[in-house]
Amino acid sequence: MAIWVDNDTRLLVQGITGKEGEFHALGCREYGTDVVAGVTPGKGGQSVEGIPVFDSVAEAREQTGCNASMIFVPPPFAADAIMEAAAAGVELIVAITEGIPVADMLEVRAFLRNHPTRLIGPNCPGIISPGMAKVGIMPGHIHSPGKIGIVSRSGTLTYEAVWQVTNLGLGESTCIGIGGDPLPGTDFIDVLTAFAADPETEGVILIGEIGGSAEEEAAAWIESNYDRPMVGFIAGRTAPPGRRMGHAGAIISGGKGTAKEKMEALRAAGIHVAESPAEIGSTMARAMGA
Repeated sequence: MAIWVDNDTRLLVQGITGKEGEFHALGCREYGTDVVAGVTPGKGGQSVEGIPVFDSVAEAREQTGCNASMIFVPPPFAADAIMEAAAAGVELIVAITEGIPVADMLEVRAFLRNHPTRLIGPNCPGIISPGMAKVGIMPGHIHSPGKIGIVSRSGTLTYEAVWQVTNLGLGESTCIGIGGDPLPGTDFIDVLTAFAADPETEGVILIGEIGGSAEEEAAAWIESNYDRPMVGFIAGRTAPPGRRMGHAGAIISGGKGTAKEKMEALRAAGIHVAESPAEIGSTMARAMGA
């Protein structure tokens, strides 16, 4: 079983005629995702390797029944692309685009309150349910179907955790990179709630990083609502205060959001904390009794 993407996912790619949009649209299709359409305004009627291109999301949805969108639109126009997909009724939007202005994301958040659409990202690698569907830029070959859910703010560390879990024979149910921006469309608790409702997700790996309070909030939720084996890792233990490290949200401000605070919160909630990235998989295996 999986969450949010599966064999019924019908994918639309906004920005498909750009270099990255085309490359990753074809990568998703090669993995097995049903890529049914692309959208680039002004290029309707064209096709990309057999994938029809439309001028608008509304037209693409009407013609193909797409229920998910992957966005490769440049930052100044990405917020409009997200809202266009939501207005057309697309159920799941994965925004890969990095560098969307915070003011634009505030507008997107307000807009999505009135639409039953889930946004993953922006500035994220996407989501994959191994053996079923991939919506994003992650390397599909390192994943294998299994029982561990993975949610992460870091794309690179997601891949590291996946590789370890795959090599240990545990496999993954669904892996989600929520992105490291200050205003993500989906947070840890959203994903954990979905994993908790999936009986085939028997354990979860949560990968956080410095900055913000998302990990502490997730730990509080886990303590009261989640009783399956869980492993946590926090990136950025040596980062200096006041300096952004990597993601836009990865900054320690006013003494808050440190790795130490986050690790303590995870441990207090009964989560097994890995001390280094190399120990994520083995810590999960021990937590599972494997």
